[in-house]
Amino acid sequence: MNSIGEKILRLAVELTQVRSVVGTAGEVTVAEHIHAHLAKLPYFRNHPEDLRFQPIPGDPLGRKNVLALIRGRKSNPKRAVLCLGHIDTVGIQDFAELQPEATQPDQLKQKLAAAVKFCDETAAEIASDNWVLGRGIFDMKTGVAALMVMLELLSGQTEDLAGNLVFAGVPDEEGQSAGMLAAVAAVEALAVEEGWDFAAAVDTDYMTTRYPGDDHKYVYIGSVGKLLPCFYLYGEETHVGEAFNGLDANLLASEVLYQMDLSTDLCDVAEGEVTQPPVSLHQRDLKAEYSVQTANAVSIYFNYATHSSQPDEVLAKCKAKAAESFASVIKRLNEEYEKYCRLSHIPHQPLPWQVQVLTYEELYNNVKAEMGDEIDGIIEELAAGLKAQKVDDREFSLAVVHEVHKYYSDQNSKIIVYFAPPYYPHIYVKGEDAKEKRLLDVVNGAVEEAGERYDYKIVTRKFYPYISDLSYCRIAREDETIARLVNNMPAWSRTYALPVEAIRRIGMPVVNIGPFGKDAHKLSERVSKDYSFDAMPFILEKTLRGLLAGE
Repeated sequence: MNSIGEKILRLAVELTQVRSVVGTAGEVTVAEHIHAHLAKLPYFRNHPEDLRFQPIPGDPLGRKNVLALIRGRKSNPKRAVLCLGHIDTVGIQDFAELQPEATQPDQLKQKLAAAVKFCDETAAEIASDNWVLGRGIFDMKTGVAALMVMLELLSGQTEDLAGNLVFAGVPDEEGQSAGMLAAVAAVEALAVEEGWDFAAAVDTDYMTTRYPGDDHKYVYIGSVGKLLPCFYLYGEETHVGEAFNGLDANLLASEVLYQMDLSTDLCDVAEGEVTQPPVSLHQRDLKAEYSVQTANAVSIYFNYATHSSQPDEVLAKCKAKAAESFASVIKRLNEEYEKYCRLSHIPHQPLPWQVQVLTYEELYNNVKAEMGDEIDGIIEELAAGLKAQKVDDREFSLAVVHEVHKYYSDQNSKIIVYFAPPYYPHIYVKGEDAKEKRLLDVVNGAVEEAGERYDYKIVTRKFYPYISDLSYCRIAREDETIARLVNNMPAWSRTYALPVEAIRRIGMPVVNIGPFGKDAHKLSERVSKDYSFDAMPFILEKTLRGLLAGE
């Protein structure tokens, strides 16, 4: 570990000791701590106007971003690079009686080893001097510390920089990304006011193994995206004593779950890299009480990762899966009913159920055609009440779909497919334009040089595999793609929205150059001194210098 690595480690421990759990006042405290640290640098003593707080609009906690600008002085540069890091962490409740030590790396190691039984590999690493423990040390105080040290280093060499550096330390990444969405406005303002063109965004969020025994280290050029496709399944209720007279919405939902959950045919593949398949996050029926009536409505939604598929394509895939599931249920019901009739010695005739799958947009348009503007007033009245109750975005979306469906003349069984927040666009860096080519060349060169200098197997990959604020550095430019998202997300513009045009204006390729560690969000969250404090800072510095170099 060289002097830069030692400085990053000291600062990472210091930042970890400032508890900054998402949704708490600690996010304000850590922002002030970072600001105070940077304010001591000679550059910001001479240019205090370039170190700023940016309040998060309307935030009840008064949270704020830390923005730091380093202005290059070589050739009157207009190029800019965004350095991004989140300053919040997940909670510490899982530490139980060890909560006081959760953010004290020096104390936690010994106490955790004594209090909790881990597998042999984890226990050995916890005991090793190579690993540093603590909530947030890995996700992502070490990455933030690395960027702060880079600011210190490069701020003393502005005459060599043919570009400008913008650091954004943002809260709420573990929540709703309020910090990053505010930062988008700040970056857009810099682009307009300063005439800066943002060449790339560099994040330093964590990196870990991809599979057991994996000894590679990864740098990711691009980022995975996320959608939350939802299914409102409407059956036909019946008394359990006449089970075949209805269509059980729970059965319908179970088949959708079976068809969707962890189905690898829905993995998004780009250049040989594969997303995780969709995974269910929620399923429940909408009966409010116990009775012997079958459920007639069920809600289910999934985490759906993307590399290249846009919302309209995901919607089409989900609609197809819903239709396939519906047909499968009808087939099974008819087969079972025929057997039941034979066993009961009663006449048989085919059941009446028909496949019907609609998107929310189609449902709304059908109801609008029947009712006109009256349905809009009903939706807005409902939305106002839900917002006053501060209902969760997912519950808000479901309530709107349920309400609109109530007014539809067709009350036959159906599946309605829609989106709920949040939406994280993927960023696929293909090398199709000058910015992408430059980022690919610079990062690949830095990784190659690091591989020659250090004894690690360092690999570049296309998509940072974890949901992160990087997603809000670029979004699809096709209006129709965004329209299909907006028109099928009932919460859009009511409780949720993205600054689509601002993201389009600042649009830039992205890279994640993060420290190596294990067990983010777990008791055993830890960062490795090896790689994290030698090769990683080397790659980060080389990348920043390459992006800020002259042509």
